[in-house]
Amino acid sequence: MNFIKVNPFSSTIKKLTLYEKLTLKPTINLSILETHLPKCQNLKFFNQILSQMILTGFIRDTFAASRILKFSTDSPFIHIHQSFQIFNHIENPNGFIWNTMMRAYVQGNYPEKAIFLYKLMVDNNVGGSDNYTHPILIQACAIRLSDFEGKQMHNHVLKLGFDSDVYVQNTLINMYAVCGSMGDARQLFDESPVLDSVSWNSILAGYVQIGDVENAKCIYELMPERNTIASNSMIVLLGRTGHVVEACQLFNEVPEKDMVSWSALISCYEQNEMYGEALVMFMQMKTNGIMVDEVVGVSVLSACAHLLAVNIGKMIHGLVVKIGIESYVNLQNAFIHLYSTCGDIMAAKKLFNAGCQLDQISWNSMISGYLKCGSVEIAKKLFDSMPSKDIVSWSAMISGYAQHDQFSETLALFQEMQLEGIRPDETTLVSVVSACTHLAALDLGKWIHAYIKKNGLKVNVILGTTLIDMYMKCGCVENALEVFHGMEERGVSTWNALILGLALNGLVDKSLDMFFDMKKCGVVPNEITFMGVLGACRHMGLVDEGRHHFNSMIQEHQIEPNVKHYGCMVDLLGRAGMLKEAEEILESMPMAPDVATWGALLGACKKHGENEMGERVGRKLIELQPDHDGFHVLLSNIYASKGHWDDVLQVRGTMIQHRVVKTPGCSMIEANGVVHEFLAGDKTHPLINEIEDKLDEMNKKLKMEGYVPDTNEVSLDIDQEEKETSLFRHSEKLAIAFGLIAIIPPTPIRIMKNLRICNDCHSAAKFISRAFDREIAVRDRHRFHHFKQGSCSCMDYW
Repeated sequence: MNFIKVNPFSSTIKKLTLYEKLTLKPTINLSILETHLPKCQNLKFFNQILSQMILTGFIRDTFAASRILKFSTDSPFIHIHQSFQIFNHIENPNGFIWNTMMRAYVQGNYPEKAIFLYKLMVDNNVGGSDNYTHPILIQACAIRLSDFEGKQMHNHVLKLGFDSDVYVQNTLINMYAVCGSMGDARQLFDESPVLDSVSWNSILAGYVQIGDVENAKCIYELMPERNTIASNSMIVLLGRTGHVVEACQLFNEVPEKDMVSWSALISCYEQNEMYGEALVMFMQMKTNGIMVDEVVGVSVLSACAHLLAVNIGKMIHGLVVKIGIESYVNLQNAFIHLYSTCGDIMAAKKLFNAGCQLDQISWNSMISGYLKCGSVEIAKKLFDSMPSKDIVSWSAMISGYAQHDQFSETLALFQEMQLEGIRPDETTLVSVVSACTHLAALDLGKWIHAYIKKNGLKVNVILGTTLIDMYMKCGCVENALEVFHGMEERGVSTWNALILGLALNGLVDKSLDMFFDMKKCGVVPNEITFMGVLGACRHMGLVDEGRHHFNSMIQEHQIEPNVKHYGCMVDLLGRAGMLKEAEEILESMPMAPDVATWGALLGACKKHGENEMGERVGRKLIELQPDHDGFHVLLSNIYASKGHWDDVLQVRGTMIQHRVVKTPGCSMIEANGVVHEFLAGDKTHPLINEIEDKLDEMNKKLKMEGYVPDTNEVSLDIDQEEKETSLFRHSEKLAIAFGLIAIIPPTPIRIMKNLRICNDCHSAAKFISRAFDREIAVRDRHRFHHFKQGSCSCMDYW
């Protein structure tokens, strides 16, 4: 340490000669110290005083040294390292001096240095510990959450005979409680000869910290005097554990409520999603003239965010500014979160830009706010400019991409996250697995599943359900079942994913069996469950069973069917050829049918050649939604099947008039971890020449197998040869040809298509599976088709 050279610092010393300064009597030195030390307001003045003490040798006076050290450790402008250098200049420090230095280390959040100093003191057999020494060290152990070191200190307390001191006992009880060793804390509490209010509050705080409601209640009831601190602790515990009624009752019984009492109850309501009650309680708090602090503000703003009560939030903002606590970073973050959640991103941005103490939460809140408002590019720019990113930052951005259907960007950012060495959490993995599902990126999805197993991550309900959904939608039923049976906890969403997935893959019987197992396990089905059950019935034409489940949903489970349930019934009856009954259900629905329900009936008319009803329904649909390409195409196909080409041209003219563009067929296939996309008639793939050769080979083999192209699928007035050529360049056939080239047997060829598979492609895929001895799985927009040895899992009912 470089002390400032001696400069006279008082008129008294200026009158003395240098010899007199060096030979001052201690009493005079002490008087000067007592006079000038309290006036010291800066480091320069302090160093002048300290230099005088060193030059005069007055630093060797134990009492004077203790005064200068105490002032140093208490001063905000003196660093603790300089205090330690002063401590080192003291030749014979007494117990007070050792305690002062150790306490300074504890208060400065250097607990390990305090313990090291004590070990030095013991090893050198210097100084003298007293009943103030060990509470300081026990507090250091509590800060370090080290009950091992705490027990060592406890042994020293016993050895030196300080165990009867109530202050020492209380710090030990607190240390054990903070470290979670409630058995040791309770034993010490029960054996303590003297208990004061601190003892009771310490043991109660320990039970509150670990969430032990029963023991906390027991201690609270036994307390000789239940002070406000104890009552506040109990309100916090009861709120955190969902005992809202008891927390409210206890609050009402507290005779002298302070700000913490009100804050505890408001937080209780907020934590238990009783946001309206939290705001009401806040208003009462203000009416009672209780000062608002940061903790209350954060809880109330969280309630406002959940209720989208931005105007109340703005009122609180004004109050916070008036009180003068608006610069607190936790409050700033709460306001940023509130405004961004409520869609006022400009207000959030203004706060963020003006913030002088931004932390990680501030950045993460702004990123989440931009993503919520759909400003994905701005969120990414902010993400890229962050000083540092934590798991929440990465997870927010990855989830944002997934929620806005930017699945390729989701996977790219996840791979970047891996390169940065950031360990993903369950939330991140849910978004990535969801992206894999949409992109049919099965290899990456399997890698993530393996990563979860390897790293021992917990497969919670959401992650497990997402994995099941991915495997089911990629046609890997066995993998999905493995995840399901390996889950410790399953929610109704988990069962729904399994029931829907099995039906999607054509395992209708197993899907319905799972529905019965679900009810046996006591899991109550919901609306989505019955969507899966009715969907299973319609996939196999189980009309009677579908009717039974539809009725049981109403009568047994008191679930009011929505438009989608009615749509399932219309589709079920329509697929089975019961078009009249399907139309009757559609017309008798208690709500207006949506276009999907009318579309199901139109599809059934096309399937069963009911052209008259189909034309009527088709024209109605075009009136309802003139910009929907699928309805125009279905009506056009009905006309084409009858050879009414003028009507076909009329429909296409209407499409041009309304600027309706037919969605092109698109098929995706994954090979060696890379997803490839094919459009109908695509010629852009790098391996197009090899694919063309494989298509020719496929065509020859299929004709030898007896395959005849279904040219009725081509709704164009062109010759037969052109129709066959057009059919053979459908996107799924291109994808199959690529799969035969790129995917080595026996790995199945898995394809995802954005539209329904056509009759011709379905027929061709059956022939290909037998001619090339390959398993082919095609997932269209409605279901899976597993082709194997000339057969399909749908049993040609689709």
